[in-house]
Amino acid sequence: MPKTSTEDRAWIAEAIRRVDADANRSADTHLHVVPIPVPGIELYLKDESVHPTGSLKHRLARSLFLYALCNGWIGPGATVIEASSGSTAVSEAYFARLIELPFVAVMPSTTSCEKIALIEFYGGTCHLVDDPGTVYKEAQRLAHECGGHYMDQFTYAERATDWRGNNNIAESIYEQMQLEPHPCPAWIVVGAGTGGTSATIGRYVRYRRLDTRVAVADPENSAFYAGWESDRSDVTTDKPSRIEGIGRMRIEGSFVGGVIDDMVLVPDAASIAAARWISHILGRPVGGSTGTNIWASLRLIGEMQSAGEEGSLVTLLCDGGERYLHTYYDDSWLEAMGLDIAPYAAALEEFARTGSLPVVS
Repeated sequence: MPKTSTEDRAWIAEAIRRVDADANRSADTHLHVVPIPVPGIELYLKDESVHPTGSLKHRLARSLFLYALCNGWIGPGATVIEASSGSTAVSEAYFARLIELPFVAVMPSTTSCEKIALIEFYGGTCHLVDDPGTVYKEAQRLAHECGGHYMDQFTYAERATDWRGNNNIAESIYEQMQLEPHPCPAWIVVGAGTGGTSATIGRYVRYRRLDTRVAVADPENSAFYAGWESDRSDVTTDKPSRIEGIGRMRIEGSFVGGVIDDMVLVPDAASIAAARWISHILGRPVGGSTGTNIWASLRLIGEMQSAGEEGSLVTLLCDGGERYLHTYYDDSWLEAMGLDIAPYAAALEEFARTGSLPVVS
């Protein structure tokens, strides 16, 4: 590998300054209390949709850019390539524009048109593929052809973030919970796309010697649950997740099963019903992965009730529902996908009345 020139070193220093300055201009994300009729148990939503690029992936993209810059992997004029289901690409396009680099997102052709428009708004180019399983190789191929850098979020997400603190999402949650009735959450519930968020939170909990348990909510067609349950890293599926941003067809390198205490399988219809349900409570739409988190959280609340436990649960509002108006909020799309959310919507209404979530057969 060639030595870094004085000019390149100066460019990297300026790029890091710009990325850090952007973070300095942003306040932390909000922590909302979700009203639930369950005495002794509180539910909170960490609202990651208020980041400049509108999703949890803003944190990841910032960390990935800093990691690549500090490693000398990105230099002046380099094209940045990423394989993504959408939200990471939106955030990476933002940071690429910030440091004046071209950006290409390799994504499944089923990615929502709203996300594609956002990537292009930030100056990125979208390279769509019909087979979601080929996004990795296609991103590598493009990077090799243009002499650019393949960011590879699925490998580097868990190592690019400082899990010991440095204002990561885990540290932020505990700081915001300090004055709540149960400041140390019984559970933190997250989904897994790369696995980077669950790895960061799980490691932080262990490093700080906290009693919090970490649960991962996994959608249909994802390999994570089966791989975690069998303690295998070679599990694959033959269909992509319909809940954008979480669930993968293979076990990604950033998924660290050893820091997870439990996993909850969530049907796609339940994810979408819960997304619509919590959107009504909040007064604004949320994405499907937030619905996955909510459904899993309510299931865990039921387990706490059965065990006579009190405490708090924190989960994530990953992104806004404006990105999914033509999918999760479109009844004709649900019909085309064969998704019947009515039984799950009825179960959620029952929970709102009684504090108990019925089992949906």
